[in-house]
Amino acid sequence: MASSWWIGIWSARALWEDVAFMLPLRFYLRIGALYPSARMRVVLQRVKRASVTVEGRMVGAIGCGALLLVGITHDDTREAVEWMAKKIVSLRVFPAIEGSSHFDRSLLDVGGATLVVSQFTLYGDARKGRRPDFVRAARPELAAPLIAHFCDALRAQGVVVEQGVFGAEMQVELVNDGPVTLILETP
Repeated sequence: MASSWWIGIWSARALWEDVAFMLPLRFYLRIGALYPSARMRVVLQRVKRASVTVEGRMVGAIGCGALLLVGITHDDTREAVEWMAKKIVSLRVFPAIEGSSHFDRSLLDVGGATLVVSQFTLYGDARKGRRPDFVRAARPELAAPLIAHFCDALRAQGVVVEQGVFGAEMQVELVNDGPVTLILETP
């Protein structure tokens, strides 16, 4: 009888040590699963034309090119933004001249323009509850300069850039070409 009592105490203590050791790891894994390291995110839509309007006034419009919905997160840097700009201008998402392939030419090859619209809602997490949270989206103090740098990096690559107004309520109109829509993230 005494030996089973001793084993019970020893087992309870061993269990507590295992649990106490595992709690931080489980907590970390849970948080990591909920909020993995985020990266700059861009939704690229190949368009025939696109425009953005703020308070009834058109602030940006393009013909053939790409509408870029851009999300910035806390970990993003100027280097990540520059990488994304280079990726977008060289990404072959436009059809060949003779029509043999749907993905043969880049934005630079077709002389296309970009319409950049900042969109923190790309980081909306709706896995819990009925209202999305946006904890992974960068604060405006960080995001606004990075969006501006992204536009400058696209211009430096030789692409015409139109933009929406950061933080404004915008109406975006587009004629999707294809349709071709890609979700891009920095490495």
